[in-house]
Amino acid sequence: MAISFYHILGLILAVALIEVVGIISVRKVKNANDFHTSGGKASTWVVTGAIIGTLVGGQSTVGTAQLAFSFGISAWWFTMGMALGCVALAIGYVVPLRHSGSTTLLEIVRKEYGRKAEMTGSVLCSLGMFISIIAQVLSAAALLMTLFPMKFWVAAIIAAVIMTLYVVFGGLWSAGIGGVVKIILLCLSALAAGVVVLVLAKGYSGLIDSMRNILLSSDIQSISGFDSVGDFNQRYQYPFARGISKDVGSCLSVILGVLSTQTYAQAIWSGSSDSIARKGAMISALISIPIGFACVLVGMYMRANYITVDELNALTLMGKDIPAGLGVMTSSAQAFPMFVTNHLPKFIGGLVLGTLLITIVIGGSGLTLGASTILVKDVVKPKNTLKVSRYIIVGIQLMAIVVAASFSGSYINDLGFLSMGLRTTATFVPLTLAMFFPGRFKSKWVFFSIIFGTACLIFAELVSLPVDSIYVGLLGSIICCLIGYKNEKRIR
Repeated sequence: MAISFYHILGLILAVALIEVVGIISVRKVKNANDFHTSGGKASTWVVTGAIIGTLVGGQSTVGTAQLAFSFGISAWWFTMGMALGCVALAIGYVVPLRHSGSTTLLEIVRKEYGRKAEMTGSVLCSLGMFISIIAQVLSAAALLMTLFPMKFWVAAIIAAVIMTLYVVFGGLWSAGIGGVVKIILLCLSALAAGVVVLVLAKGYSGLIDSMRNILLSSDIQSISGFDSVGDFNQRYQYPFARGISKDVGSCLSVILGVLSTQTYAQAIWSGSSDSIARKGAMISALISIPIGFACVLVGMYMRANYITVDELNALTLMGKDIPAGLGVMTSSAQAFPMFVTNHLPKFIGGLVLGTLLITIVIGGSGLTLGASTILVKDVVKPKNTLKVSRYIIVGIQLMAIVVAASFSGSYINDLGFLSMGLRTTATFVPLTLAMFFPGRFKSKWVFFSIIFGTACLIFAELVSLPVDSIYVGLLGSIICCLIGYKNEKRIR
């Protein structure tokens, strides 16, 4: 893999552009309200930029391509869940959120169910967002390690520093305005990558044929695990390759995670009107679908043309050589950046690499901003919220560097699904009850549902139940509330 001057130039220009956006955004930040919600003055495209800027990050691009490398079209569930979550946000939650008089989701919960519910939900929701920040750091590190010969911890530090610099000064104005820039660049980049895949593979059917020929060949079949065409089709062309419960549950966790995440609520609050906020959410849904599909195509193309180092080592132990024409990459997480580097024209590839890094940076930055807002507004409650917010942002990124090293071999999207699940059990049920069913449930039951639902989710993850953990966590949370509701009715 040769990195040219044009690759580096495109990367540097893209990073410089996004950092300039962050610095310019400082001029719009006069107080903490501007930092957290843009002062409620944002246009449709700034709202869209703030949502897409965080939503379409490393998990949606690098992570989706990585998952498609191993599971084909079922990798599309993450971005499909994002789109459906944005639709649900636009239709059901925009107006109640904007008329709540709150600046955080857990503040809405506190007004209905008390301080304990707010504090517990805030900590758990922040933990969920922190896991997603780790996924962004992993994505950025995979990209940087593809481009430059560096250790993981060096790449992680560089990624965290860029994310911190981007959001620590401009807050939501950075996330929103930078998101608009990102939308333009990302759509062009995804379109370019998807078109190139279809041209190189001679259409989708040609892509499937090339994957099938490689993975069922005598040399690769021993490590691919496929005994027949049916096995291949079940893995790469079936939309529920990881199981219906797993894939639908993953999609559900993303949908509910969007509704339970502070960053997207901040984008809704930043809009200058209900109509603008709703349009921003709907446009975000439309944009995320084709981006996800393009990344799926990239991952599948790389499966047809590359093997990982682990697979190469397995072949070597069997005394077999790598088949002619196949490339080697360190891990499946490098599928997207290696495709860009090796299969796009150098100048365009440089721009796409820069856009990819922007995508990851803004995604991680937006999540960091959301987590810091929750901790500042709902937990710490300092006098100087702007100053403390910036300190917390730096602290979150420092912790992300340390923790990311422990997850460097994980599927990036699996971390994303876990993150969304934690946000859901900590926030979704109490938030929805507070907004749509006020006065129906006592605070003690809602407080217990937050703890019990999260415990059920974690238990399901640890013991690897046959159903997705989001079902278990959500069911546990709902059962607690229903028991409390029935008890209170009997008492009255």
